[in-house]
Amino acid sequence: MSVRTASPKPILEAAHSNNRIANAMRLLVTIGVLPILLVVMAVIFGLIEPRFLNPANLMNILRQATFLVIVAMGQMLALISAGFDLSVGAIVALTSVIAALVMVYMMGADGTGSPMLALIAGCGAGLLAGLGFGLLNGLGVAVLKVSPFIVTLGTSSAIAGIALLLTGGAPVVGLPPLFVENFGSGRIFGVPTVIYITIVIVGIMYYVMNWSRFGRYVYAIGGNEVAARLSGIRVGRYLTNVYVVSGLLASTAGLLLTARVSAGEPNLGGPFAMQSITAAVLGGTSLRGGEGSLGGVILGALFIAMLANGMNLIRVSSFWQMILLGCLLVFAVVFDRVRSKLARAAAREK
Repeated sequence: MSVRTASPKPILEAAHSNNRIANAMRLLVTIGVLPILLVVMAVIFGLIEPRFLNPANLMNILRQATFLVIVAMGQMLALISAGFDLSVGAIVALTSVIAALVMVYMMGADGTGSPMLALIAGCGAGLLAGLGFGLLNGLGVAVLKVSPFIVTLGTSSAIAGIALLLTGGAPVVGLPPLFVENFGSGRIFGVPTVIYITIVIVGIMYYVMNWSRFGRYVYAIGGNEVAARLSGIRVGRYLTNVYVVSGLLASTAGLLLTARVSAGEPNLGGPFAMQSITAAVLGGTSLRGGEGSLGGVILGALFIAMLANGMNLIRVSSFWQMILLGCLLVFAVVFDRVRSKLARAAAREK
């Protein structure tokens, strides 16, 4: 009696198929879905509205993304340390108001004050406000051991109230032309000044996150706070500094936005809290802490800016844009969980 043996061809095909799936999973874990989404979105918007790929519009997208990039880098720090910073939008608004009020006061009622002195004093006051409330957030989280969500949610409400109280809800006008023309509408070799400033800040943050003790310790604290403490890391100090840096970055974005709109706006920066979390998580920063990269955050912010610009060009209602951004945040959180599972599965295979 002859014995029939199974053909090796189907077995080999199944093995190749499994290898392709495994390779695709590893690629997804390595680069994420964001670069693919950026390319797809650029193609779709370019086909629907040819103006989208116009060089002037692409430069406009970069300029709009810079403000979110700066805020999202601070949010990334908070998320890597296993926290949140929901006060970034309110800090942007308060910085705008305080900087504008100080500049207008320094210029005097007749406008004869020194524009340079007014610029320095206004920017210094705005940064000091961001640093102060960042320190308050950090002390609440690190010293009082209150949940970052609760601390920053409370300070966000208080800061927004202070901004409205200082202005009565009205914009502060009369800023020095030196400030507006150089930081709001200024260009160097055809490129907006704000892009150069953002590149410098990104370079500093890259060094901090990849080469400094501070960056290494923040990753360690977010990965396992107990182990970090037992290793001799002064967790309280570094957690406090995380929120101080986040506050300073938010206030920097507030100054640049103030120059852009040529006024101190008490309602400026409202969507930044949600947008910065979305950009960071889309870019690969884990909500559970200990994971995140600067490049991913930049891509996440660019994705949101590109999406908003494209929808404005094709005349999508702002209400629908709000709905889409909310759905995008949910997608980012779900994808974060899926990516973590894929990373664990890939680690087990090794």
